[in-house]
Amino acid sequence: MLHLALRMAAHRFTALLAVACAVLGGAALLTGTGVLAESGLRSQVPSGRLGGADVVVAADQEFHPSGDLPIALPERATVPAGLVGRLAEIKGVTAAVGDIEFPVALVDARGRVLPAGDPRTAGHGWSSTRLLPKPHIEGHRPFGPSEIAVPSSAGVRVGDRIRVVTGDSLPAASGTRKSPSYLVSAVVDAPGAGVYFADGTVRRLSGRAGISDGGREGGPRAGTVDLIGLRAAPGTGEAVAAAVREKVAGKGLKVLTGADRGTAVAPGVSAARSLLILLAGSLAGILLMVIGFVTAGALGVSIAGQRRDLALMRAVGATPRQIRRLAALQATLVAVVSAVPGIALGYLLAGQFAQVLVDQEVLPPELPLTFSPLPALATLVLMLAAVQVSARGAAWRTSKLPATEAVAESRSEPRTPSRTRTLIGLLLIAAATASAVTPLFVRTALGATSTSVAGIMAAIGLALSGPALVKSAGGAALRRMRPGASAPGWLAVAGIRAYALRFAGVISPLAMGVVFVLTYTLTQTTVLAATQQDIRAGTRAQYTLSAPQLGGLPADTLPAVRRLPGVKAAEPVTTTTAVWQYKEFDEVTSESASAMILPPGAAGVYDLGVRDGDLARLKGATVAVSGEVAGSRDAGLGRRVELILGDGARVKARVVAVYDRGLGFGPVVLSQDLAAGHTTVAAPQSVLVRTDGSAAAGKRLTVLAGEHPGLVLSDTDPSGTGQDTPPEVWINLAVIVVLLAYLLLSIANKLVASTVQRRTEIAALRLAGTTPGQVRAMMRREAAVIAVTSCGAGLVLSAVPLALLGQGFLGRPWPAGPVWLLPVTVLVLTVTAFLTIELPTRQALRTPPAEALRTP
Repeated sequence: MLHLALRMAAHRFTALLAVACAVLGGAALLTGTGVLAESGLRSQVPSGRLGGADVVVAADQEFHPSGDLPIALPERATVPAGLVGRLAEIKGVTAAVGDIEFPVALVDARGRVLPAGDPRTAGHGWSSTRLLPKPHIEGHRPFGPSEIAVPSSAGVRVGDRIRVVTGDSLPAASGTRKSPSYLVSAVVDAPGAGVYFADGTVRRLSGRAGISDGGREGGPRAGTVDLIGLRAAPGTGEAVAAAVREKVAGKGLKVLTGADRGTAVAPGVSAARSLLILLAGSLAGILLMVIGFVTAGALGVSIAGQRRDLALMRAVGATPRQIRRLAALQATLVAVVSAVPGIALGYLLAGQFAQVLVDQEVLPPELPLTFSPLPALATLVLMLAAVQVSARGAAWRTSKLPATEAVAESRSEPRTPSRTRTLIGLLLIAAATASAVTPLFVRTALGATSTSVAGIMAAIGLALSGPALVKSAGGAALRRMRPGASAPGWLAVAGIRAYALRFAGVISPLAMGVVFVLTYTLTQTTVLAATQQDIRAGTRAQYTLSAPQLGGLPADTLPAVRRLPGVKAAEPVTTTTAVWQYKEFDEVTSESASAMILPPGAAGVYDLGVRDGDLARLKGATVAVSGEVAGSRDAGLGRRVELILGDGARVKARVVAVYDRGLGFGPVVLSQDLAAGHTTVAAPQSVLVRTDGSAAAGKRLTVLAGEHPGLVLSDTDPSGTGQDTPPEVWINLAVIVVLLAYLLLSIANKLVASTVQRRTEIAALRLAGTTPGQVRAMMRREAAVIAVTSCGAGLVLSAVPLALLGQGFLGRPWPAGPVWLLPVTVLVLTVTAFLTIELPTRQALRTPPAEALRTP
């Protein structure tokens, strides 16, 4: 059987080349996706500044819903400070350090912000240096509140004086309190080193000092630390870790050792692993559909070219099972050979894609990819399964026919396309159209995904019902042809009618290419346009003031802005994450979403389209929710909802407002009181400023930002530049380009293989008196029919879902997007169709007809 499969493959190299390309590209895409998924599950963040600790105790930064994957919590959850002393008493512990982190930035005499690590978490107490891996320290520890130690990356020396910006001071500016000047007592050189203060000073600056510690009042995180690092005596690390686990059992804390210590360095970095899992999961569905479709189509062409050989084998006694085994074995051999370079390419593709995610600031650069053989094995299993099923399905009819019918049908196609296949295809198209109405009722990003899914479902339905539709259309066209029609034109239409299955196999992937490009691209651009429409209509403020280099806006920023003449309103805005559990179809569903933290005066800078309630009531344990959420989760005005905040804290809040612009501003808004103490950085991320619209007011804001190092003033218009485009849009567009390239390559190979297999038909026409020019004209007319039909079908299948998407999201029956997309798509697919038919036809015409007929 193996020898026979190899001999048959050698005689059908061109057809099997299409299969090889489909498998190679599919293996590359699946392997790359598998690497992303595995990295999300197993990637380890470097231990960094915790490399000197043998055991790290930190809060669990994941929410574990029942029966589902854990949801990452990006905000730092705290640990009781009293636990430090109790853990220090464990036998074998040589040092127990309660680490605190808070936003700090260094500013030199010229007003430049110096590099000192992540400014949101750069500040620590001196005792935290004991957790650094082999630090090189020049100088001495800070004594008192006016000395600090700085990282070597800051480029300052021991004895220098430097200004420090913390959460309660602005950099120096006239009319405001100057940021304090500190004496540099030490320079620390170690991975992840930050800015170190005396331990007592840290508790005051970070808001962890209660009244008993000399603080003015107990803050929401008073009496806590961010994590506890333990150093153990040589050889006692495992025993210490076991004892610590016993001490903290049942307290919601994690005991981390070895490579796991890196997960405690920065919760936001570790939370990015969940994004990789979600990204890989969203890609996997469409990839499997497209790859399965392309692979099945390529194998269909390959097996169709071997029907005569398989029929003759049936005539000499081969059983149906042997025919199917032979077809599957031949395809498997090609798949194995093609999958190996495809898998290698997939690992390279994953690395490049991860770099794109880092460049778009979707993934932190500290998160490495995990490379192992698991994605390769999974890809090989999936591709071989797809090839086996597709090959056996393609050979099924020939293997089941009686030997005489199989031989008779080997030179032609079945007269009547399968009614079952046609019915399933039409039902799929109908189901796709029905599912496309979702955006009319669900104006969310999740609701918009039904548009692209509906397009692909309709394209698959076209592939199944295509032979019957093509045969009917070809028959109708043939009956309406004028008696004086040219010979090439008549031959082209007659061939399309007689070989409806073959032409449908060519038209369907081209139509899928049109559907894929239009629905996926225009879904992204329409959602983006609707989001920007919501933000533009709902943002009353003209300016945003932020401080990314400072880790957050100092407390003096907001009063300084409000004092400026011409400022009508200025309100702090912060974004966090909230997990909402709700019942859906009698099952509890957990959904993580971005949530804004707004003050009661938010209506001065935002118009969220409130239809019930009032944002001024955002005080205490209260929230505002979008209309979609209020309806689907029974969270109307006055209802109490239960949320899990970004640090894992469970809270109950009362709904005080319901708003319409949820697409632009998210499903939920938290009050400042509710979120207090539950974010890594207490300082607001930005201040939105509404002025009287005068140029003088804008100039005053510009002067204020220019006088304070680290402050950035920007326009609030989301459509002004591309910098406000969500990175997810660029990621999705990059995925679309890669998948389109794969589709085009597979379609081109399939068209070439299909045309090459017609060399016997071309030779017969030549012997019947048809000239080479007439043959080329006939093939060109076929190419034109294929291009027009496929582009028209793709446009029709895309039109309904996109019209419904535009109506639901933009209030008009067409989507938003580049006007050049459709003509460019049609041009590319038309050129592909003409070239992949014209070039093989010219090659076939170079072979003498008699020789072509002798060649099997």
